[in-house]
Amino acid sequence: MNQAFPKTGNHANPLVWILLVNWNGKNDTLACLASLRKVTYHPLHILVIDNASTDGSVDAIRVQFPEVEVLANARNERFARANNQGLQMALQAGAEFVLLLNNDTEVAPDFIAQLVQAMHARQDAGMVAPKIYYHRDPQLIWFAGGKVNLWTGRVWHRGLRQFDSPERFTLTEAVDYLTGCAILIKRACLEKIGGLDENYFMYAEDADWCWRAQRAGFVCLYQPTAKIWHKVSASAGGSFKIYHKVRGNFLFFKRYAKWYHWPTIVLGVAIGAIGEIVRQFWQNPAQAMRTGAALLRVFRDILLRRKVVT
Repeated sequence: MNQAFPKTGNHANPLVWILLVNWNGKNDTLACLASLRKVTYHPLHILVIDNASTDGSVDAIRVQFPEVEVLANARNERFARANNQGLQMALQAGAEFVLLLNNDTEVAPDFIAQLVQAMHARQDAGMVAPKIYYHRDPQLIWFAGGKVNLWTGRVWHRGLRQFDSPERFTLTEAVDYLTGCAILIKRACLEKIGGLDENYFMYAEDADWCWRAQRAGFVCLYQPTAKIWHKVSASAGGSFKIYHKVRGNFLFFKRYAKWYHWPTIVLGVAIGAIGEIVRQFWQNPAQAMRTGAALLRVFRDILLRRKVVT
């Protein structure tokens, strides 16, 4: 039976909009929507922004989930632009909270209630994110809060590839940044800082968004009692991911690092790149070679100030 989500909120349970961006990810998106049907929090409104998929995603979503709204774009608007379309629609509809959620995730039924509870507990909270696990290994942590180091040029996930336990990352606390895989933002924060920066082709737009929120006086919270599972890199991976992640991080540090951070940033990025190639070499030498080639290309393009062709 299809579930009809109430569309209006109240003080105890404000209206939450959920945004899913889809690009030829029909099976993942359908699985995500199926898990969202089990969510205990209401009122909800779910919007799928489809980036010109050619795999029948739009028709399948409309048939199997008629309660879900679909915005079908004529071209691939990519992550930031597509989410900004949804954020604007959510504000116009009166949403108090908006959740950006990757379409290649599945969720615990109470995860939204836990995120909203964390927001209510701190007046200065602007954004909150859940604990995220690998879908293929449900107790292996993928994200337990984000860290940024301006001296080393590192942006990383706490808890990455660590098995969960009752003692690991159990505190609700402020962190440096939240992953765009799942971020709940409060209306007041969104109205003050605006949407995602579309200058980021891929990656680091989430860290940028969080830093803008913190500069505006909000904190970004990690809420460990809210849990979801992520099919990591289902839509982008390999050397493509590495290339664009490095470019995105470079733009982030160009914006937020001071001149005196850059000598150690260059050293830290170089050490990190070599370490990643060595790590991959022991597992998959061919992939390590592709990673090395991607890193050479991205460093060349950054030095030559080449723009990403969309």
